[in-house]
Amino acid sequence: MKRLIVTADDVGLERGMTAGAIRAHQQGIVTACSLVANGAELDDAVARLRDVPTLEVGAHLALVEERALTTGAPMPKNYIEFVLSRRRVDVERELRAQLDKLLATGLRITHLNGHQHLHMLPSVFAIVRRLADEHGIPYVRVVNDRGGRGGIARRASIGILSMLGRRVDRNRRTIGVMEAGHLTAERLVALFDHVDDMTELVTHPGINVRGYDWGYAWDEETNALCDPYVRAALDARGIRLVAPSTPETS
Repeated sequence: MKRLIVTADDVGLERGMTAGAIRAHQQGIVTACSLVANGAELDDAVARLRDVPTLEVGAHLALVEERALTTGAPMPKNYIEFVLSRRRVDVERELRAQLDKLLATGLRITHLNGHQHLHMLPSVFAIVRRLADEHGIPYVRVVNDRGGRGGIARRASIGILSMLGRRVDRNRRTIGVMEAGHLTAERLVALFDHVDDMTELVTHPGINVRGYDWGYAWDEETNALCDPYVRAALDARGIRLVAPSTPETS
């Protein structure tokens, strides 16, 4: 059976991202969301998510862009700066602090992944996997992307991530990473042809997002995830929507 987890990332960074994830769950195909412990709007996100228990919550572990919980210092701007930085935080201490903060909210944490997919770096992935095992968290994202359109630089970076992912688990795959923030209904349906036994669709819905200049089409992606045409395409292909805690996803 073809099974698809649909995850909305970046919840808690900005209120519009949280609102988009919730709408895309209640009116669309999103089954899970990823919450940023050091996001500026974490408290708002936690309050909203408590009212939506059917939307599974995971930790979107951040080592770039935000401020470290353990030191209060700004993090590197992107994965390149992270790799080259001499100011790198104690990664395990920081990730533990982020996960502990989310667990302390009382929300059930069912999955782990990384902002800008930095958790796929082998040294970081080992820590994330260990944290998942310690806390009985059943699902850790493995980036192994299929389909999607992008320029040469984007394809190269996603290719490296996917190579790292295949070393972890060749049987898991992702879709949507290549076209992050630019998924339309038509592109989603095209990506469904790459859904295999277990696949995760990584999405970035949002509503009136103003605080981040990533060039993402948040509102359009939210609308696409709620489009009846997309749901019908899933049904036509026999794809079952699941969540990270569904037993066969672990």
